[in-house]
Amino acid sequence: MNAILIKLFATALTLSQVTTRPDAVRTQFDPAKDGAEVVAILRDGCAHMRKSFDIEDINLDELISTAMEDPSAVAGDNAPKILHGLDLTELNTSYKQFCKGENPANSPFEAGAVIAFYNNAVKDLPSAEALRDIKLPSASVILDAAGKPYSETFETHGRRLVVPISGVPDLVQKAFVAAEDKRFYQHHGIDERGVIRAFVGNLASPGRPAGGSTITQQVVKNLSVGDDVTYERKIREMIVASRLERLQTKPQILGLYLNGIYLGRGAYGIEMAARSWFGKSVGALTLPEAALLAGLPKGPNYYSPDKYPERARERRAYVLSRMKEEGTITEAEMNTAMAADLGIKPPDAARQDSGFYLVDHLAREARTFAGLESLTNASYTLRATVNAGLQSALEGALQEGLATYERGTGRARYEGPELNLSEAIKRIEAAAPVPEPAAEPAPAPEAQKGSRKAAAAKAPAKSAVQPTRQPTRQPSWQRALISARPPLYDVRWPLAVVLQTGKNGTRVGLPDGRIASLEPGPARGKLQLYDAVRVRLREGKGSPRADLRVRPTVQGAAIVLENRTGKILAMSGGFSYPLSQLNRVTQTVRQPGSTLKPLTYLAALNAGLQPNTLVMDAPVTLPPIGGVGDSWSPKNYDGGGSGATTIRRGLEFSKNLVTARLLQGGIAAKAPDSLQRVCDIALEAQLYAECERYYPFVLGAQPVRMIDLASFYAAIANEGARPSAYALEAVERDGRPVYSHPGKAPVRIGSADRVAFYQLKTMLQGVTQHGTAAALSGISPYVAGKTGTSENENDAWFAGFSNEITVVVWAGYDNADGVRRTLGRGQTGGHVSVPIARAIFQAAWANGVARTPLAPPSPEAKALIADLPIEPRSGQRVAGGGVIEHFRLKGGQVADTQYTLVPRDTLYAMRPDAEDGDYGNAEDGADVAGDLFGNLPGGRRTTEDPFAQRRSAETDDPWGLRRDRREEPQAWPGRDRYGQVNPVPFGSPFDDDGGARARQRRRDPDYLFGDDPGY
Repeated sequence: MNAILIKLFATALTLSQVTTRPDAVRTQFDPAKDGAEVVAILRDGCAHMRKSFDIEDINLDELISTAMEDPSAVAGDNAPKILHGLDLTELNTSYKQFCKGENPANSPFEAGAVIAFYNNAVKDLPSAEALRDIKLPSASVILDAAGKPYSETFETHGRRLVVPISGVPDLVQKAFVAAEDKRFYQHHGIDERGVIRAFVGNLASPGRPAGGSTITQQVVKNLSVGDDVTYERKIREMIVASRLERLQTKPQILGLYLNGIYLGRGAYGIEMAARSWFGKSVGALTLPEAALLAGLPKGPNYYSPDKYPERARERRAYVLSRMKEEGTITEAEMNTAMAADLGIKPPDAARQDSGFYLVDHLAREARTFAGLESLTNASYTLRATVNAGLQSALEGALQEGLATYERGTGRARYEGPELNLSEAIKRIEAAAPVPEPAAEPAPAPEAQKGSRKAAAAKAPAKSAVQPTRQPTRQPSWQRALISARPPLYDVRWPLAVVLQTGKNGTRVGLPDGRIASLEPGPARGKLQLYDAVRVRLREGKGSPRADLRVRPTVQGAAIVLENRTGKILAMSGGFSYPLSQLNRVTQTVRQPGSTLKPLTYLAALNAGLQPNTLVMDAPVTLPPIGGVGDSWSPKNYDGGGSGATTIRRGLEFSKNLVTARLLQGGIAAKAPDSLQRVCDIALEAQLYAECERYYPFVLGAQPVRMIDLASFYAAIANEGARPSAYALEAVERDGRPVYSHPGKAPVRIGSADRVAFYQLKTMLQGVTQHGTAAALSGISPYVAGKTGTSENENDAWFAGFSNEITVVVWAGYDNADGVRRTLGRGQTGGHVSVPIARAIFQAAWANGVARTPLAPPSPEAKALIADLPIEPRSGQRVAGGGVIEHFRLKGGQVADTQYTLVPRDTLYAMRPDAEDGDYGNAEDGADVAGDLFGNLPGGRRTTEDPFAQRRSAETDDPWGLRRDRREEPQAWPGRDRYGQVNPVPFGSPFDDDGGARARQRRRDPDYLFGDDPGY
């Protein structure tokens, strides 16, 4: 028996059962025993259709006779593929056997073969009851801090907002019924007449086969049996549809259809489609809008108003005419609607291309705090703390900063374009009108934020919808570029397409249609025509210029936290979410290096030391804790020391030796006890769940989570009140509250008082004024913080705060493979991470965060603080001039601790050394004692603030990487700002030639243990 006839008879067996005996459809027949029953069912089915339906306009006898006379008409090369190989003689004989009551001797029918095919097709048939109780995957909408739509999260094929059928206007319902299934309310799941029309139409007309499916069948196809174009699927679909009609009402079935159907622009369901196409809810749709949407199920891409506006108009006109035929609208209403503009909104108006890491974090918080199993099993509205503008700017700053680091170190490597648009351009140029499709399956949706499963695809680049009547004005390369879906869909650099290479230079096309000359950088000689690459534009007079941007291999992360509340205003867990979904802000730990040093200084200040307390910046060895293990002998970054210095300067210039010596009597009498007090603060600040009691801890050897470090620095800004970081403000479902973040006040860190925290804050402001983060000196009135660099420059950090926010930035290479890779000698937190943080602070101020000078002490702290002038190098109090230091009061008096750790007589015993310019040199004849007390050669006393000179406010270098030597911040006499010996520091009051002397080799003190970590 012909293979096609077997499939046709199996399909006819199904149709006959669901129409003549819907309550007793058999899903298994015995090939040996049930042949006669199958023949009877087929004859009953044919008789039922001929008797029950008016098919006079389709004369089957005449059609078969015509086909027999010209077999090539239905079985030739132009026939549908499903009919190739069909023997029309056998078809005609079979038709007479089952529909004419004849018993031909040469019947091709083999019941066993038909039964075998049928039995296999209905094996493991899905349950119709499952559709009755189905919960459609849904999208949850995320609102930003301003209450505006920011993102959606959904599974593949699940970008929908489910609405009850009662919420869909009657006009919208009738538009879809008129367009898709005019006999929906009369049939019982299968429209026999529609099936016959489809079959005859497929015989008579070549092209894509029509299916004759009802709305009920489409529900079953979309939500149950799948959309394979096979006889097996059709058989399963008809049986399940017939059963579904007996389980649910017509409105319920229509509701499943309207919520499940794909309608273009990545939208599933009528509500999401209404929002995506028209920016409104389904309840607000007008007649022409409803008709436009009702015309899309047949071919969402073919009739797309974005791509083919004229086709969309024609399809809308068809739907309107059908509605008029059915009496749903009047002719006047039809004509008015046909003349209306399409009225669609620009694509992706409410869909963003940033914040993927943050949305993932929101989903985790929803599970943890709100108890939601998934954000996609229902349509929720999440109110997030994210500042949308700041989030985009933070990602851009991080990406540019990481790329800048790799370019500056020569590590940037071009490994090919993100994609090539040659084929897309060819398709656009070769595009021509094609036959109207009978139907079109729903494509996979565009990627959306927060959907890890959908993240491999990319939403179309943002662009305005072109005028609907002139869609061909854009060149083919521009159309291909706009519709491209680059793999790295969250990278902030614009995508451009290469249009010219060679001796005459490289030129690229931009999404807005402009053409720019390109500096190819590491891709020189490697670019091909129509490569799509990332660029950074340099706007100016004349045509635009662009620089190539290469995806770096180095990673990074950043977070912005609101100090008072703990709200996460922005966060990025890596360079690009498609490359790695690991959130390095919340899911990894790294050595914090010197960003952890403030813990030790906080403990010292709380123990009663003042910021002007002198400490020897000299080698020290601490004995083993409890007599177990080795002694510890840390080193400074440059390997040397600078003699006596204040603890303020020790923190500002990140002196490892000063930090270590504070354990030796500065916090407690014994080093192990001092370490314990530092650990106590760390534990109470929730930096760690457990503190590893070994000395390198104070230099940042124990890894920490970035989000916990951010909360600690926010506590410093708050004088000890630590906020709990969070991103989820509230959750609603159908307008009803599900969860609301409890209004928790920050928790005070009781291991240190307000005075100690305020003193620490002023010392950290010194870091940004003239210390290791002096690149921030232009904004230091508003910002305090600390740089950090771990062992071998594996991690580069900056953690800092303003009155309102805390910003933490990390850069480094992933080491999940167990290999630790250095950033390179000199690639410290001050060099790599500070420029990124600077851009983030500026972006925050540009996006609504207040820019205010760092606050004075709170009333509680102010009552215990005295502000007195000191000579900054020695810490000695002076009668006038100098700089203001903030002293703790004890019993109403200033507690003098200047010489607690370095006795005065020890300083007098020390003689100046020509190599030690910190406290004088042989040239000027100053002795140590005189210099420490603020005296200058010739009996003069300084009244100058050696930090008064500042770099010019802003330059054309947003990253602060290019500096004129005369723009350097004032250094301490005797050393540059990196602690390097410099007998006549450039740019200082002591530099008679204005800094003409050559600088010593730059060294950053943030290195964790020097060349020998000592553990």
